[in-house]
Amino acid sequence: MTHMGGVHSWRLAATLQLILGNYVVTGRNGTDCLLASMGLQLNITYTSLSQNKTVQDVVNIQPNMTKSSGSCFSDSASLRLTTDAQKTNLTFSFTLNTTSNKYHLSEVLLSAAWPDMKDAVFAKNTSLDYLRGTLGFSYMCREKQTLDVVPYLSINIFQVQVQPFGVTESQFGAAEECQLDEDDMLIPIIVGAALAGLVLIVLLAYLIGRKRSHAGYQTI
Repeated sequence: MTHMGGVHSWRLAATLQLILGNYVVTGRNGTDCLLASMGLQLNITYTSLSQNKTVQDVVNIQPNMTKSSGSCFSDSASLRLTTDAQKTNLTFSFTLNTTSNKYHLSEVLLSAAWPDMKDAVFAKNTSLDYLRGTLGFSYMCREKQTLDVVPYLSINIFQVQVQPFGVTESQFGAAEECQLDEDDMLIPIIVGAALAGLVLIVLLAYLIGRKRSHAGYQTI
């Protein structure tokens, strides 16, 4: 395991326990306009100086060593996370459709220049469609999600709650849960219904069998 300022790196490692970060963007009028709570992990590929080959790293963003900033406008908002010591800048940009009042994560930008990188990494995708929500509501997902940015970068997001528009009194609005969470809630319901159906079938079979048995005795 290597330590790199505001990020911790495990090469080719499985997901480890992350620290959730709480990030706030303040607007020009001095009020909070974007709220985010989430654990972040970068899956990044780059050329290693020490190994002289291409490597894959799993990098945890450490909230206590990360600065947040950003901007808010009527139909766009951004959250920028920076770890100065290691020159890591990660920006999430959201877009609001003012007709439907729906927002989504539309762009991710990463620039990283770590000591073991032969060349700095720059990744940008402006046509994303993740973390979809409604104006005035927050987007929430307890399950891990992976955001595919470019072939050499994806981002794992854990236990995310984010609201880039319509924040009032520095509090998250009512949460709209993601499909992954809803699916997890459906599974026990479906299993319970299946078990109840099985019990009912067994009970009916028992009652029918018992009735036939009594009918046989009466015939004799």
